[in-house]
Amino acid sequence: MIKVYRTTATIKAEQFDGSDNMIDKYHIEIDGAYGFRLETLEGWLGVNVNDWIVAGIDGEYWPIEDEAFKRIYAELPVIPKNIACLIKQNKEWNYNLGMVFDDAYSGHIWEIGVGEWIIAHTEMFARAWLDGYRVEEDE
Repeated sequence: MIKVYRTTATIKAEQFDGSDNMIDKYHIEIDGAYGFRLETLEGWLGVNVNDWIVAGIDGEYWPIEDEAFKRIYAELPVIPKNIACLIKQNKEWNYNLGMVFDDAYSGHIWEIGVGEWIIAHTEMFARAWLDGYRVEEDE
């Protein structure tokens, strides 16, 4: 029986812009017949401007076409620092996501505005809790 799976791993990727800087950074070859080529564990693969270069373990890289990349991957949500602190603290206390939502909706979150933020951004908060997040830059 075929089952459906989703990936929850985070990756690091950079969109290739064809610049000399990126060509040097990833040791990309310029080939008159094929355009740009990136060395991978499977050999040399073509990479085009706007493709994504994904970093693997042990310094390996591989290219992914822009359209495919956008179908497969989504950026981690960017959340305020106080929300990140709440996530970290509640995970240390062995809270689960349902307990946090219950606290937010019942008004039992200690810092003013945090519960309201969670209620206003429920899907983003759930993604951050489950998959990871980035913290907003202080401005």
